[in-house]
Amino acid sequence: MSGTSEVKKSRLFSALGAVLSRKSMRTVTRLFTALHVELYRLTGGRAQAAQYPTMLLTTRGRKTGKLRTIPVIYIQDANRFVIAAAYAGSDQHPAWWLNLQQSKDAEVQVMGTKIRVRAALATPQERTAYWPKLVAMYPYFLDYQKRTQREIPVVILSPISETTPLATCQRAQW
Repeated sequence: MSGTSEVKKSRLFSALGAVLSRKSMRTVTRLFTALHVELYRLTGGRAQAAQYPTMLLTTRGRKTGKLRTIPVIYIQDANRFVIAAAYAGSDQHPAWWLNLQQSKDAEVQVMGTKIRVRAALATPQERTAYWPKLVAMYPYFLDYQKRTQREIPVVILSPISETTPLATCQRAQW
């Protein structure tokens, strides 16, 4: 792809992200997210762009206690997964990050494998190391950071014991 085509693609994608991050577009965004989750589950994660590794992240809603699943792109560092709470550059944090702040425990599905994880905000040193790697994998994160006043959180998901499935945990245990 030529440099000009890549610039046009980047501008279009950035403009689309700006529109979809608006509060008035949440219904559309939720519909696309639900379709993405179902397609991921149906294909075991095989229907994804190779340059943007995607997993499903399931958190417990901080208000409802219901399990919420969303697709997120990630980089892997040994057995840990690193994600950015970008929310397309919105000035609001994504609900999944707010949920993880309430309860650190979650579940990820990478391809056909489900893993219990515990979330932690990257330390400043970890953020310095991981942010360039996230941007190298997904350059649009730079556009998102320019679009928002908040520093986009870098979140590290580390595996924990597989003894209790997420769906059976009581809200109070988290």
